[in-house]
Order: sequence, then structure tokens, then C-alpha cells
Amino acid sequence: MILFRKFRVLILMVFLIACSMHIMIDLLPKLERRSSSACSCSHTPSEEPQNWAKHRAKPGSESGWPNKHTLRILQDFSNEPNSNLSSHSLEKITVGERSEALKRFEQLTGDEKRHATRDSTLKNAVVKGSRLSALFEHPLYTRPLPALTDEDTLFNVNTDIRFDPKAAENPEWNGEGKDGDYAPTGEMSSDSYPNWLRFHIGINRYELYSRHNPVIDAMLKDLVSQRITSVAMKSGGTQLKLIMTFQNYGQALFKPMKQTREQETPPDFFYFSDFERHNAEIAAYHLDRILDFRRVPPVTGRLVNMTKEIRDVTRDKKLWRTFFISPANNICFYGECSYYCSTEHALCGKPDQIEGSLAAFLPDLSLAKRRTWRNPWRRSYHKRKKAEWEVDPDYCEEVKQTPPYDSGTRLLDIMDMTIFDFLMGNMDRHHYETFEKFGNETFIIHLDNGRGFGKHSHDELSILVPLSQCCRVRKSTHLRLQLLAKEEFKLSALMEESLQTDTLTPILIRPHLEAMDRRLRLVLQVLADCIEKEGYSNVVEDDQGTEGLNTGTVPQR
Repeated sequence: MILFRKFRVLILMVFLIACSMHIMIDLLPKLERRSSSACSCSHTPSEEPQNWAKHRAKPGSESGWPNKHTLRILQDFSNEPNSNLSSHSLEKITVGERSEALKRFEQLTGDEKRHATRDSTLKNAVVKGSRLSALFEHPLYTRPLPALTDEDTLFNVNTDIRFDPKAAENPEWNGEGKDGDYAPTGEMSSDSYPNWLRFHIGINRYELYSRHNPVIDAMLKDLVSQRITSVAMKSGGTQLKLIMTFQNYGQALFKPMKQTREQETPPDFFYFSDFERHNAEIAAYHLDRILDFRRVPPVTGRLVNMTKEIRDVTRDKKLWRTFFISPANNICFYGECSYYCSTEHALCGKPDQIEGSLAAFLPDLSLAKRRTWRNPWRRSYHKRKKAEWEVDPDYCEEVKQTPPYDSGTRLLDIMDMTIFDFLMGNMDRHHYETFEKFGNETFIIHLDNGRGFGKHSHDELSILVPLSQCCRVRKSTHLRLQLLAKEEFKLSALMEESLQTDTLTPILIRPHLEAMDRRLRLVLQVLADCIEKEGYSNVVEDDQGTEGLNTGTVPQR
């Protein structure tokens, strides 16, 4: 009898143990997700962040350093010829979430695409007394695009594919809720997608974003307000740039402040050793909008806490080890790069606040391939040698006979880019990129504008050589330049008004604004000389007629 009772107790204990193990197995995945989520939010490079300077004193020590974690790869901006390769930061990622979300959109319905790219009504954007609003109401800024087809959109959206409804209920959309990380599945309309994804969906053959797309302003607000969850150095390039990841999975390229607004590029500096200015990136985006090109990815300024938003969230050991406290008791770091990454050129906060520009990432190259092209008017990047175009006045004739400049709109795109660069004073345009899907009949993406706005007291006329050699320009571009030279639509006044919307305003000092008016007159003078020499019809290409508008190509002579 006693043995029978002991046997029953033993059976009961085995049963209880088995039940406990099943419960633990069921709870373990959720506990792991919560643990990893908490780690990504609160992790600091060292176990004692308040004593980080002591850790810095022992660069060889690995104590307190976390294991590498995975991120999602998003395409970065590069001033390298191989910028169509994915970025290689220390933080490698799973492309799965974004890749799966966008690759599953591959069957477009026209109504959904038109909804994603639809402009808000212009009247809602009008502000009384605003020159900028009046400009965007002008007929030159209201001409519609050709009807978009599947071949004209970067991504084809299937309305049957939805996002997780629980993610839609979560205002942060960052996978830190009770149910762990959110994958792009479930029932969620495209209106509830993160703004960076809606920006990507809206890209088409003719523009990066539509004229009055409210998503762009919303995305810029996200870049300013979203919590930074991860930071890593961007590989390649001559100067330090950081890849920042936000709580909604969006990413942006951060260029920290290196010069004050009043500083000009030293006269003895070569163009290839000039500083990259954060305010130039911001101003370039606004200038691109005013010229109605819409070929610069959206950029905004942000004041970043170097301690909490860079040092404490980075897993990049090379970056973290360069932090130090200056004699003035300010937090500084310098990272790793070709130029200006040393203690002598450290970036210091006041005491730990630093300005910078945040440029929204374009879609990952695994989802939307881009092709990199060498600029025909690329400079020699040599202290003594000159490029061929600098010594051959007939250089453009050779370019006109070379694909893709012998047909289509590519040569006119180069002229637009030339005018854009001259207004900024940017001499550093060695390569450019296009989306591979659209072939040669698409716009040039204006990336990497940090070396603009360096000298307001000097107009670099060599930037205009492509325009003076080729004597070609779009009619729409020519008309807009003439409009911006008028007093009621003065370029400097429009830029000043537009830049006031940025959180780091003022972005440009008055001399830089006045320099743009002066340079605009020089551009118009070059075009006037070309027209006088070759005739209006041989210089100005009509892209506003029915043929040019519907096909997106310039009628050939």
C-alpha cells in the first residue's frame, strides 16, 4: 500500500514537471523578444555608461562590449563610384522585413498607385502673403505628369497585401509592444505605412516625390522627432558620415556640423579637400524643390545629443572608441574616414549637443537597383592636371555622340544639374546615379551636395562650362529661371522663406542668399549668349508640348 502511494506521488511529480516545462517553452520566445527589444533600447556600449571615459582610456579592453546584433540593410548615399553597392556598416541586417514588404507589392493596381502619388490640393497649402505658395500656384509649377503605368513606378503596390493591424494600432510602429517585433504582414492599409515607406512607394520615372505630397513633410518631421535606436559609421567617402536608424525602421544619413554659417572655404583649399557642410545638404534640398526638379532626397536638420543618441546607442566599436572629453569639458568624437578624422579635427558638442543634416535613405539596392554614371564633366581631382573638358572647347560635341547623351533627355538632365550646382557653388560632382528600372529615360538623382555653399564671395564659372559648351536647356527650366529672376519671385527670398521651416534655421546667411541671385543672372546671361549665337530653337528644347509631356522625352531635331 505504501509503495502504491509513493508510485502515485512520483507520477504526479513527473506530470507537474512536464507541465512546467511546456509552459516555460511556450513563454521563452516572448521573453527573448522582450529581452532583445529592451536591449536595443537601453543598451550602452559599456556596462557603466557614466564611466565611459575610463573605458576609453583602455582601448584594448573588450569588457562591457555587447555582441553584434543584426539590422536591416538600407541604401545609403555615397560619393564613391561604387555607391550602387549596399552599405557595409558594422551593423549587418536582415533585409527580410523591408525586402519582403516591398517585394510582395509587385502587382500594382492603378488606383492604389495613383493614391500613393496623388498630390494634395494646392489651395490647402496656400499661406496668405507667402511667395513660396504663390510660386507653387504658378502654371509652370502645376503642369501634370504623364499618366503613370507599371513601368513608370519604382514599386508596384498590390492592394491585397496589408501590414499587421497591431502595428497600425501602435503609434511607434517599432516592434517594442507586448507582441514583439512586427513583420509587414496582416491587415493594414497603405495610408498607415511608415512615412519612409510611403516615400519609397511614390518614386516614379519622373520624380522622387510629387510637388505637394504631404508624406514628405511628415517624413521630415519623423527624422526630427523619432527616437534614434542605432548609429554606425558609413563606409567609404572622404569624411565622417553616420547611418542612423529610427524606431519606425527608417534610416537616414547624418552629416555633422563642421563649420559655422559664417565660415567660408579657405582660398587655398582644393575642391576635393573642402569640408562637407550639413547646412549645404539642407539648403540643396530646398533649392531643388524651388527649381521644381525634385531630384534630391528629402533632408532636414536635427540637433543631436552626442551622448544619448550616438555614443550610447552605437555598436560600432571603432566609432565608440573615438569619443573623448575635450579640455573645455565638451563631448567630442572623430570616427574613421579619409580626411578630417583625427583628434585635431574632432566634432565637439556644446557640451554634448551637435547640429547635423539627416537625408532620407533611398530604397535598398536589393529592391531598387541604381546605376552609377561618371559625370562627363568630372574634374581631374588632381593638384596640377586638368580634365579634358577644361582644355578642349569642343568637348561637348564628343559627348553628344556618346550614349546615353546622344538621345533622350540625359544631356538636358546634365544641364539641369550644372545649373543646380552653379547656384550652390558645388564643384564636387564626379558621378551621378539613376534608377536602373527606368533605363535611360529618367531623371538624375542629385546626391551628395555637402560641398555646396562654401564661398558666397566667389562665383566659380568653370561649373557652367557644360552649359556654355553645349548650349542646351529645357524650355521649362529656362522659363522657371526667368521667373525666379523677377522681383516678385526672387530666388533669395523664396529660399529664405523655405529654409525657415527647418528646425535649425537660419540655414544660410544673407551673403549666400544674395550670391544665388547673382549666379542666377549669370546663368541667364550664358543662355542669352547661346541663343544669340545659335538661335532660340537650337538652344531651348521644348519639353512642354504634347509630345514631350506625354512621353517624358525631348523631341529630337
